[in-house]
Amino acid sequence: MKKISFLCAFLSFFSLFSQVLTIDRVSENDSITKKFRAYTALSFSNEKQKKSLIDFTNKTEVYYFQKNNYFFGLLGQVDVAINGKTINENNGFFQLRYRDNDTRKVSPDVFTQYQWNGIQGMEHRLLVGGNARFKFFAEKRSDLFISLGVFHESERWNPNLTAYAFSKDSLMPVNRNMFRLNSMAKFALKFSKAVDVTGTTFVQFPLNNHFLSPRWFLDVNINFTISNYWTFIIHYDHNFDAFRPLPIDNYYYATTMGIQLKW
Repeated sequence: MKKISFLCAFLSFFSLFSQVLTIDRVSENDSITKKFRAYTALSFSNEKQKKSLIDFTNKTEVYYFQKNNYFFGLLGQVDVAINGKTINENNGFFQLRYRDNDTRKVSPDVFTQYQWNGIQGMEHRLLVGGNARFKFFAEKRSDLFISLGVFHESERWNPNLTAYAFSKDSLMPVNRNMFRLNSMAKFALKFSKAVDVTGTTFVQFPLNNHFLSPRWFLDVNINFTISNYWTFIIHYDHNFDAFRPLPIDNYYYATTMGIQLKW
């Protein structure tokens, strides 16, 4: 282990509605050359209103790079908000990924992920799959990658969860197991030393008779570098899913802004 770098940020992270995430540009660096690197971001607040309002967010990334230019990436995020005894938010994920570090034209990308979202009624979701990852170009100021693959998801949706935010009338828990076709595109563009834009989009099709009811996820970040230690971030993401197991909205979006501190 040559060096461990830690990144701490105090900002409000977006609500997690994504299905499969990528390691590309999740951290400040796109292609990292250190053997081992770790990032963590943590925010916590406890405010006394009529009841105690507790808000906790943690995001962690750990990467281990091999000599063959492949790496393992472990990512995790947890978001919890509690107002007295009422759970207003409880979602998160843990993901393990193995892929090339942007050196090959075509390479495998293998992943597994565990996810939950109490607001939407997702008690748990387990994903296992892989993609063929194609590098169209990867330059200093811009890059473009496209992936195509298949994954299996096993999930349980439970409207009886405490945090479930929708109508519970006559609803029963739902268990689903299916394969999905997974297509992804990732891009990055650096306009200047101070302005950097990255984006990832997924379109995922159920491999059953609901094939024409896909899930579409878009994630975009605009980073404004203020100094060597401070970065202003604008984040936008949306999720559209035409094949929901519970009667919840098909479309969600989130926009956040924050300051990131690093050293």
